[in-house]
Amino acid sequence: MNILLSRTDSIGDVVLTLPLAGLIKEKYPQAKVLFLGKTYTKDIIACSSKVDKFLDWSEIQKLDSKAQIQLLKQENIDIIVHVFPNKEIAKLARKSGIKTRIGTSHRPYHYLYCNKMPSFSRKKSDLHEAQLNVKLLASLEISFDGSFQEMEKYYGFTNIPSLDEKWSSLLSTTGKNIILHSKSQGSAREWGLVNFRKLIDLLIDNGDRVFLTGTEPEGKLFRDELMYDCDNLIDLSGKMTLKELVAFIAKADSLVAASTGPLHIAAATGINAVGIFPPIRPIHPGRWAPIGKSTKVFTADKPHCTECLNGEACACMLSISAKEVFASL
Repeated sequence: MNILLSRTDSIGDVVLTLPLAGLIKEKYPQAKVLFLGKTYTKDIIACSSKVDKFLDWSEIQKLDSKAQIQLLKQENIDIIVHVFPNKEIAKLARKSGIKTRIGTSHRPYHYLYCNKMPSFSRKKSDLHEAQLNVKLLASLEISFDGSFQEMEKYYGFTNIPSLDEKWSSLLSTTGKNIILHSKSQGSAREWGLVNFRKLIDLLIDNGDRVFLTGTEPEGKLFRDELMYDCDNLIDLSGKMTLKELVAFIAKADSLVAASTGPLHIAAATGINAVGIFPPIRPIHPGRWAPIGKSTKVFTADKPHCTECLNGEACACMLSISAKEVFASL
């Protein structure tokens, strides 16, 4: 049996989809699990021993319709699970003759292209994103009744790449190695550079080594605020490939971030993953908390987020102190 998981969005979402592969393997040990994702998430998916093959949607999109159909047919796919709904992929799956096509009933076009449509609401649910994903497997007689943190064992996040010496040589052998991922490319509410600067000062005074990560554009946004001349403060923004970043995260002690891909990567590797979240649905930690052996979440002690500053900065996020986060590290 060949099962294709389709999730063509961002890194964090992809990480939280990987437990589906583990659950499928547990129920059907002989099944072959394929993962349809975008090029930039390939190195994340490759870390999971539960995924047998990656299909690159970024490349498939460049093909004409006939070639796309031929490509999927040659994989002999029995079942496709549309974890992230995509009308183009749903249509292609039907044209390719995939027998079982699973997609949420909340997408009208799935009534044209899917033949298994579980009905559940993500927006109003109290369940974690990873638990909600499992609901798509109901027709395969797969369910999960434990807490979302118990899903960590299904990641299969064991194929972590080795870390090149030029990066490993940066790691401290005396203090802790702490990664701070201060930006989110607009995908999450942020803790604020002022708070990150306060945390940096506390960590440096404690003898820890601090690494700042992010893309090059993100580095331009935080360098003037966060960087200063110190041997234990290192800017890695824009310098690593995703594969190198995964390897580096796995060798660090802790990572601090808002609800971003690197936070979920850190949790999956098993290091201390400290997430900072707003208390507002549907972006609260109940839905998006990192899943791992050593995770910690901070969120404002309010039933919901009631105030934002300048329409952008989140007062609930800013209210979490650097001293609180430092104490947890």
